[in-house]
Amino acid sequence: MISYNPWHGCHKISAGCQNCFIYSMDKQFNRDSTIVTKTKNFDLPIRQNAQGKYQLKNDEGIVYTCLSSDFFIEEADQWRPEVWKMIKERSDLYFFIITKRIDRFMIFLPVDWGDGYDNVIITSTVENQQCLDYRLPILLDLPIKHRQLNCEPLLEALDLRKYLSTKKIEHISVGGESGFHARMCDFAWVMDIRQQCIENNTNFTFRQTGACFQKDGKIYHIAKNLQQVQAKKSHLDFQKGG
Repeated sequence: MISYNPWHGCHKISAGCQNCFIYSMDKQFNRDSTIVTKTKNFDLPIRQNAQGKYQLKNDEGIVYTCLSSDFFIEEADQWRPEVWKMIKERSDLYFFIITKRIDRFMIFLPVDWGDGYDNVIITSTVENQQCLDYRLPILLDLPIKHRQLNCEPLLEALDLRKYLSTKKIEHISVGGESGFHARMCDFAWVMDIRQQCIENNTNFTFRQTGACFQKDGKIYHIAKNLQQVQAKKSHLDFQKGG
């Protein structure tokens, strides 16, 4: 996994942000998470070694972009055009961009974007039905070639049917919330979203249980190092045509 964070810092905008891991991480180092700053790795995609070759090789997998902030946050508007240029230059890499600010997608979009770059995956995060009904219609209307949905932290049951019927969402992943103050994730919510994906032949991944997981009326407190393991053991992932 390649993690590329051109800037760091964010501010909370919805319920899913309540227990943000970035805030918890920054607190350990006495940093203010609300201050958005450019990082020393800003130019990582186009860095070259002594032989003039890119340091990031195209066999290293997907580049998970801006996980310590939000790619479309207002404070980064001045820097985003340069990152888009690097993304276009590295057309041999796939850039995975996850955001809660899908409504800001068109701001400073490259003039040659067209209907999307082939090497960019845009994923909107939703945590409840209110966020889903606001963000997903926007995601579906935008000129994007690869759209995904991340339901994490999953805070309630979600009805995705009218959106999945468009066949524009390539993949949906779900997961509970981690951390000491994690809110509950119910297994029934996970199973319901999975069923909706199967009915609409949409790829589905159960990414992690979260720290507070309810199944059949019983609540389980799951250690961080086991949350992804337990989700994987459930064998719930679904691949269309598989």
